Amino acid sequence: MPRYIFITGGVVSSLGKGLASAAIGALLQARGYKVRLRKLDPYLNVDPGTMSPYQHGECYVTDDGAETDLDLGHYERFTGVPASQSDNITTGRIYSRIIERERRGDYLGATVQVIPHVTDQIKQFVLSDAGDVDFVLCEIGGTVGDIEGLPFFEAIRQLGQELGEEHAVFLHVTLLPFIKVAGEMKTKPTQHSVKELRSIGIQPDILLCRCEIPIPAGDKRKIGLFCNVKESAVIEGRDAASLYDVPLEYHRQGLDTEILRCFGIDDAPAPDLTRWEAISDTIANPDGEVTIGVVGKYVGLLDAYKSLIEALAHGGIANGVKVKLKWLDSEQFEKDDPFEPLEDVHGVLVPGGFGERGVEGKIAAAKFARERKVPFFGICYGMQMAVLEAARNLAGYDDAVSSEFSNTGEPVIGLLTEWTRGNEVETRSAGDDMGGTMRLGAYPAVLKEGSKVREIYGQAHIEERHRHRYEVNVGYKDKLEACGLSFSGLSPDGILPEIVEIADHPWFIGVQFHPELKSRPFEPHPLFASFIAAALEQSRMV
Repeated sequence: MPRYIFITGGVVSSLGKGLASAAIGALLQARGYKVRLRKLDPYLNVDPGTMSPYQHGECYVTDDGAETDLDLGHYERFTGVPASQSDNITTGRIYSRIIERERRGDYLGATVQVIPHVTDQIKQFVLSDAGDVDFVLCEIGGTVGDIEGLPFFEAIRQLGQELGEEHAVFLHVTLLPFIKVAGEMKTKPTQHSVKELRSIGIQPDILLCRCEIPIPAGDKRKIGLFCNVKESAVIEGRDAASLYDVPLEYHRQGLDTEILRCFGIDDAPAPDLTRWEAISDTIANPDGEVTIGVVGKYVGLLDAYKSLIEALAHGGIANGVKVKLKWLDSEQFEKDDPFEPLEDVHGVLVPGGFGERGVEGKIAAAKFARERKVPFFGICYGMQMAVLEAARNLAGYDDAVSSEFSNTGEPVIGLLTEWTRGNEVETRSAGDDMGGTMRLGAYPAVLKEGSKVREIYGQAHIEERHRHRYEVNVGYKDKLEACGLSFSGLSPDGILPEIVEIADHPWFIGVQFHPELKSRPFEPHPLFASFIAAALEQSRMV
């Protein structure tokens, strides 16, 4: 039977519960254990798929097509364990299931209540489909005291009783603020957070205390005394120089040892942290630097591009260099002198997005990279904008558009159902369901013999994760290829363009999928490794 670690948070949000969960998973893996990580989100949305990136950050997509919380990206990057639909649940999904069952009469006329019906559903999610693993780590979103989180806390409280001490450990992430004027670290917020947790029946076994400075020995004793935990279980969690230093830092603080002690495990093998030490050393001692201009529309909140940021860093690790990101709002490229911000970059990346805002700016950025021979990487929407740029400026389709933002012109980009019906524009009403109308999850592609992407991947068949509604219309393939834009990756049936590239260019590739979702620090995605290598070559030429 797996052992369960429940990770909760208190005082304030954004303390890094997701990162802590991922780091703990990595540390347990380093000791030879199999792990699985899950996220329980208390918000009422069914999933983050329809939420604005400004509200929730990145929507992370799994192989089986689940639109999930961005913390699942941390889990995958740190452990390499693919997440699935069964690893993220929300209040919205739980209530949808319960109401559906109630309408079917499954409850046989009983009064449907939070306890036991909602809590039972949460417990079923936590315990189901765990697989052959040693530890399941469950992170509860939000902070203790949030009204929407109460059913989740009640559910894990019940699980703590049902599983027993040897199979359930509670870890609480909290804050120890340092008041500079007073010159003191304050333990009271942590005390109150633990008091709130204990008031609903959960006694934390371990406290992971986020802080700016080392915790004085006296404060550790005080926290242990007032919060009813062992002094050794008060773990210091300071900011690390890099995300990928976090497992090493937490191991130095004894976090993994303390977790095993709570489970009564005293014969665990020592962790093999070789690969994390190598990654840390590469990041701390880069052999050069490249600057990548990221032309996007959500640059006001970088969490919207979390996996992308990390995948670019992984590309840097693969090449032993630091990757500096220059964030550029795509709308600024729609002004009179758009290209000045790109003059000093060694590569241009146009990421995914939705909607009309900033479209012309992304097209302009693709044109700049194509004409100036600067390495270009277009992802999802970025690939579509590169195709529109080529259609307009190389193939002579001056009115090339995407039906996502225009009902007139040449529909080079459109819904699959549109161009298979002879480019008949499909309309959607305001009342249509926005969820579940996209191509989601892992899909295969076949790479053209002799293409750059075939060389990069080193294989003819790949499988990558998608999240989009619109596709490049394959009907324009011949004319675009005649102008130099090669369709080097297609779906196995040849209908869906997956990759485009320009052969007569140092590095110009657009992909319909999201390769950043499958990149890991210890296994950088080949496209990002190659893109950064091209940017490094560009840096040596300027």
